[in-house]
Amino acid sequence: MKIGITCYPTYGGSGAVATELGIALAERGHEVHFITYRQPFRLPAFLPRIFFHEVDVGRYPLFEFPPYDLALAVRMHEVVLTHGLELLHCHYAIPHAASAWIAREMLREAGQDVHLVTTLHGTDITIVGQDPSFYPITKFSIEKSDRITAVSQYLREETCRAFGCEGPEIEVIHNFIDPKVYDRDKYPPLLKNEFGATKPILMHVSNFRTVKRVRDVVRVYAEVNRELPSVLVMIGDGPDRPAAEEEARMLGVEDSVSFLGKLDQIAPLLAAADLFLLPSQSESFGLSALEALASGVPVVGTNAGGLPEVIRDGETGFLCGIGDVPGMSAASLAILSDRRRWTEMSKLASSDARERFAQDAIVSKYEALYRTSLPASKT
Repeated sequence: MKIGITCYPTYGGSGAVATELGIALAERGHEVHFITYRQPFRLPAFLPRIFFHEVDVGRYPLFEFPPYDLALAVRMHEVVLTHGLELLHCHYAIPHAASAWIAREMLREAGQDVHLVTTLHGTDITIVGQDPSFYPITKFSIEKSDRITAVSQYLREETCRAFGCEGPEIEVIHNFIDPKVYDRDKYPPLLKNEFGATKPILMHVSNFRTVKRVRDVVRVYAEVNRELPSVLVMIGDGPDRPAAEEEARMLGVEDSVSFLGKLDQIAPLLAAADLFLLPSQSESFGLSALEALASGVPVVGTNAGGLPEVIRDGETGFLCGIGDVPGMSAASLAILSDRRRWTEMSKLASSDARERFAQDAIVSKYEALYRTSLPASKT
């Protein structure tokens, strides 16, 4: 098959999953074309059967805000015509699915067609899509797609609640990990060498948006550190990073909290972590939690959104209420202070992630979805 993929190319779970999906499809012999404004951050410089098409948004004095959605539609139309794409897979309903619908209508005017698959990842439904300014176009984009997937049962139910269930049925296809990448035993203990092998390493990875509650990460760590000397490693960047740094200073733990910024290769660092903290206000799935679990790192998070579908409460980690810093601190200490318990949780976390969210099985689900979407003559 010849497949076009459009995603947000910057840091975040949706872009990571879309890119990894494209790479896996290319390895299976499909031709994959990424269509977006920047090369996806997890896409290497060159891979066989993978092509990147940049969307150029012109700068004109007339436009205070350049119309990326229209430029994307034109680029999609051009790539489909030039390379004979059979299917456009859009990650996020707006603007990507809306742009793909425009491109498809342009193609139909010329007697051609392309099938549209949309994957819902979270904020396109739970935040942006429900804003009155975007609600109608989000609903329209969902209903005009040929097939719809959601990354969790929670997100499927939230979409049906907010937008109704008209249009194509929403199929749940979870996010995935490559077991060969998230393997604790294959990496040298870089962080242990840096911070000392005797202290537990707590870790958080995110885009540091308000919904991630990064101040809570630091608060939980500070309580743990009072009972059990440890270090906290914060990976990523975003608008709430200064708030997290300020919280560390206020609580007097700034010397044992390291902010590493945005990093492309997370697996080698997860391999040295002892506990992963994810106190989010909402998570439609929780890809960073899955990557931690696959690396044998128990997760303490919130009982919010799709996280209960990823974390087995009391078995591979603990789920607490949103904002329950004392509860998350106690859960963290319960894991870290009992080595036997940590070992059992670590082993179960790794095996469970590989069993339920392995790349091969989930990429096969997408392949099957594509085949049932396309006419038999094209598959």
